[in-house]
Amino acid sequence: MSALASHRKPRSRTAKPSTAVGFTTAALAGVTLLSSQSAGAAPAEPKPSVEEVQKKVDDLYRQAGTETQRYNKAKEATEGKRREVGKLLDEAAQRTEKLNESRRALGNYAAAQYRTGAVTPTAALLFADSPQAYFDQSQLMDRMTDQQRETISEYETERAAAAEQRSEATKSLESLTESQQALRESKRTVQTKLAEARELLSKLTAQEKARLAEIERQKEEEARRKAEAKAKAEAEARAQAEAERRQQEQQNDTSPGTGTGTGTGTGTGTGTSPDSGYAAKADKVLAFARAQIGKPYVWGATGPSSYDCSGLTQAAWKAAGVELPRTTWDQVKVGQRVATGDLVPGDLVFFYDDISHVGIYIGGGKMIHAPKPGANVREESIYYMPIYGSVRPA
Repeated sequence: MSALASHRKPRSRTAKPSTAVGFTTAALAGVTLLSSQSAGAAPAEPKPSVEEVQKKVDDLYRQAGTETQRYNKAKEATEGKRREVGKLLDEAAQRTEKLNESRRALGNYAAAQYRTGAVTPTAALLFADSPQAYFDQSQLMDRMTDQQRETISEYETERAAAAEQRSEATKSLESLTESQQALRESKRTVQTKLAEARELLSKLTAQEKARLAEIERQKEEEARRKAEAKAKAEAEARAQAEAERRQQEQQNDTSPGTGTGTGTGTGTGTGTSPDSGYAAKADKVLAFARAQIGKPYVWGATGPSSYDCSGLTQAAWKAAGVELPRTTWDQVKVGQRVATGDLVPGDLVFFYDDISHVGIYIGGGKMIHAPKPGANVREESIYYMPIYGSVRPA
């Protein structure tokens, strides 16, 4: 028995699940659930660096500057269309009055000669497709005087002209509506760009704002160094020109047969020096521009209390008697193109590939300009922004 018993398998017992095992299973299930939820959620975007914010803000301001020029162009077109429509409507009203006078004269002719029919002569005339047809059908043309025939001819001419003028006025009104729509769209775009820039800046911490200010200071310092280098080059060019002038005078004084001539050499070595008339105008331009320093930049503004960049250049040159177009895109086409190395005070310097900014050169590598929203009209290095090109307006 004991031998048989030794071959029996022990009875298995059903083990109760332990609390530890149950907790582990639940925990794993929870982790799995959380993992699946996290996989479906979008990962949080990393916060941009201060350098990235600075680049984005600068780009938004530049885009706002471009849209400001588009706004200025649309505004100019809208004002032009409004004047055109007003003129057409005035002319149409005057022509309508002349048409009514001719109509009354024709009605009198018809009343004097019309003898039959239930419709009054004036009504019959008004309902006719044309006075000519009316009088032909009434067999009255052969009884009319030359003056009456001329009146009919004038009426037909005036009526055709009035219809054409009404058509022109209608087209101009449609064009005005399109210009107004473009104006509203440009305004919304400018406001959107500026709002985006403000939002980016508002999210910066105090430390990040300090870092941004340091980046800006470094940028200004680099621009200042370039301006100083240009000022030095200009001074050397002037000194060289003066030395050449004196040398020419000495040669004239010592040359046989020249007597005591004083010489007339005025070259500067640049080959693009303006005449004295331009310098006189430039003095007025710079005097006006300096008087605006400290006034705020406001997009779309043309003075006198605030300006955008092209509004300032337009107003400054107007003070010198020169009418410039409203936008940077048109101002860059005026006058003579000049190289950066040949700039003289009064020249206009344009910036960025899209020609969205402009300033007035004052010499020494500096300009006066209306920079951007939140800033005032000020002097600044022309190297603060990438230069597109320059023009001499007059």
